Amino acid sequence: MGYYPRLRDLREDHDLSIRKLAEILHLQKTTYHNYETGKRELPFELAITLAKFYNVSLDYLAGRTNDSTFQ
Repeated sequence: MGYYPRLRDLREDHDLSIRKLAEILHLQKTTYHNYETGKRELPFELAITLAKFYNVSLDYLAGRTNDSTFQ
């Protein structure tokens, strides 16, 4: 399973609770929590949605770079 530590960081940086973000994404709170903790694999389409929502690149979201801007 993948683990995306930036998911929590980005959520907290935007002052969102897991519950609020799950509502925005139309997900169950536990489902989103499982993505953040790596207990469940983050679907690619959801990764794209989150990258757009936070205005960051997919590489940044996945922790592959520290540059959040698009190249």
